[in-house]
Amino acid sequence: MKTLLVAEYRDGKLLGTSSELINFASRLDAESAMFLVGSENQLPEYNGKLYLADIGQTGEFNPGQHKQLLLDVIAKEQPQMVVLPHSSYGWDLAPRIALALKAAQISEVVEIKDGNLVVPSCNAKLRREVQATTDISVVTLQGGAFTPTEEPGGTPEVIKVDAAVGGDIQFNGYEEAEAGGVDLSKAEIIVSAGRGIGKPENLELIENLAKALKGEYGASRPVIDAEWADQSRQVGTTGQTVTPKLYVACGISGAIQHLAGMKKSEFVLAINTDKDAPIGEVADALAVADLKQLVPVLTEKLNAL
Repeated sequence: MKTLLVAEYRDGKLLGTSSELINFASRLDAESAMFLVGSENQLPEYNGKLYLADIGQTGEFNPGQHKQLLLDVIAKEQPQMVVLPHSSYGWDLAPRIALALKAAQISEVVEIKDGNLVVPSCNAKLRREVQATTDISVVTLQGGAFTPTEEPGGTPEVIKVDAAVGGDIQFNGYEEAEAGGVDLSKAEIIVSAGRGIGKPENLELIENLAKALKGEYGASRPVIDAEWADQSRQVGTTGQTVTPKLYVACGISGAIQHLAGMKKSEFVLAINTDKDAPIGEVADALAVADLKQLVPVLTEKLNAL
């Protein structure tokens, strides 16, 4: 199989998701080439062909021109799979490419299993294995799902490309979202609630433990979707990415989307009744217990210090 990996450049920087694309291709045991609208001053460490379009001429967001550049490279490389990050860039570009190629699109891939691509379903409560039936497919990868254990190395063979047509959009820059709620990225200690807390009233247990630890409380997406906590407290790819000194995950199973937002914490303590929960893969310590029993005891002991 041959893959074309689409790296992303945002706000003047090459994003680290390029290493996840490379790791994905490696896990597929696939030959690969890469495409990037970026700068020669910031290239991914990669041993292979890199088709590079000058971001100074094209701009970071120019869907029509980016699509045409990519279609031209696809025509040269003839890949069986075009792979993009599951980001705002990938969300916008992937369906444009899939429609132009009349190709299957598979979004938010989190794993490879027996040659099939695994994607979440039912609000990430379930997973399903899928496989494209078209000759070429367009795929987006969930952030954090294919993080390599070691960063890739190498120097790409740069092939410069240019679009024959211009775009009809002028990109002026980025605008920061209005600040609101809690900035968990600055918290040194975070205690997060997951679906395992059972009911909204039990969120108070998590809040109390966070206060006893002199930290903040967070939540996983199911808790936010259920409107048990404010969206500003969500940790994960659709919430905040945090790197506290201590992260306490209470009743959180460990979906890829959540792990991507907290797995760089210095120390992770997980409290879960399931000893085989995915959160255990990133936890430094796993307490196999009912959080409704353990958390109040921890809080009482801490308050007594």
